[in-house]
Order: sequence, then C-alpha cells, then structure tokens
Amino acid sequence: MPKTLTTVAEFEELWPDPPNFRIGPELYRPDFEFPSALEVLDVVRRDEEARVTLLGADSPAVRTARTMSFERAPVEEVATWSFRLAHFNLSRLYGSVLSGFQEQVMVPWRMFLAAQGFTWQRCAPDLFISGPGGSSTYHADQSHGLVWQVEGVKTFHSYVSPDDAVPADLAVSGDFTAEDPPPHDDADRQDARMEPGDVLWSHFLTPHWVSGESPLSMSVTLSVGGLCHRGRYAERETALRRHWDRHPDQAWLTDLRNTRY
Repeated sequence: MPKTLTTVAEFEELWPDPPNFRIGPELYRPDFEFPSALEVLDVVRRDEEARVTLLGADSPAVRTARTMSFERAPVEEVATWSFRLAHFNLSRLYGSVLSGFQEQVMVPWRMFLAAQGFTWQRCAPDLFISGPGGSSTYHADQSHGLVWQVEGVKTFHSYVSPDDAVPADLAVSGDFTAEDPPPHDDADRQDARMEPGDVLWSHFLTPHWVSGESPLSMSVTLSVGGLCHRGRYAERETALRRHWDRHPDQAWLTDLRNTRY
C-alpha cells in the first residue's frame, strides 16, 4: 500500500526516489469539474490525435470492425467495448470539452511546483479512458506523473523496488515494454487502488501497468519531465541524462510514453 503524503516537507524529501506514493488533499489536489467520461469519450474519440486500442477476447474480425467504427458508433455502445484510449495533446481540447483546464489545473500545478523550488523542462497533461477490462501496457515513462483518477476505478501497479525489476539503463531503452508484466512475486509489487479523486505520484522511468476495474474509467496524468529541485534530479532521470551524454543524437526527443502506452 503506497504511503500518503500530506506535507510539503514529505514531498520535498520523497519526490525523487521510488516507490510511488499517494498525495493527500492536504498537500495538493487538482480542481476541475470534468464532464462525464462518456461526454469526454464522445469528443476525444473523434480527434485525430486520439490513440485507441481495442482489447478483449473477441475475434480479430470483431476488433477490426470496432476499430473502424470507433468514431461513428453510438458512444453508449462504444463504452461497452473493451478498449484503451490515450491522448497526449490535450491543448487541442481546451476550446471544447476541457475548456478551463489550463487555467484551473495546469497553471496551479506549475505554481505549486515553482513555490517549492522546482524547475522543469516540460509539463503537460495526458488523458486516459478505458472501457470494461481496459488495461495499459507494461511500460515506463520518461517523466514523473501526477496520476489523477477522475471517474471509475483502476489499480495502478508498480514495484516496491523498481531497480530490482527493471534497472534504470534498461528502463531508458524501453526494451522491456510489453502488453503484460513479466512473472513476479506478489510481495514485490505495489498496488494502488485508485477511486475518483485519488492522486498518485508515479516516479520517473519506473515500470508500471494499469488495470481497469469499472465499466468506464477516466484519468489524467500531469506529466513533468526534466524535474529538478534546487539542482537535484531524480536518480533515474540522471540515468537518462547519462544515456544522452553517450547518445547526443537522442537527447530531447519527444516523451516515449506516446508510443508505449
């Protein structure tokens, strides 16, 4: 069970190193009144930058047909399919279904970080919606993430000691990414059940996967890359920077989460 932080002092001490932790409302809580997940899905599924994967045990022909009709079928029907949807450029939605999100969520989040002496190189929101049985891949992100469960229930799985599961150098390469996690001892896993309003800190380059536990689930992750606190980077981000020193042609590439989720 992840620890819950309630003070700035705890956050400043624990932000750089795994395992993941929850963030209590006393410390920080995003504030934005979302439309329902069904309403957001109906808008986002039609956006050309939405990334959709149909899942489940249906035949390949059924999954193909659903993929082709995902934008056009009645949204109430789509919501019954097993799928995962990710969108990594929410600014495209600020003029419609997410009107006010920049001012009410992103600006206060950046102000919170700056007030504690943090700097960063990128800070942007990512949206995730899943249907029944929807789950993510097993992957790691080149960013820290403030994971905010908005609607439905999911479980965020990671490890108590991520270095034992995926060393930082392997996490940098992403070569371990897969549809499902490898066999592991349950005692080594950290599970965080996320209900509406819950907030979790996901550490830089830590392997994780997410399983849906409700008919429809929606969450937002405020991703922060290049996060530095008074001259200190997280150790796993330092590993990425060492990699960039050896491979300067790869430096400052777009966050690879976009291709791995």
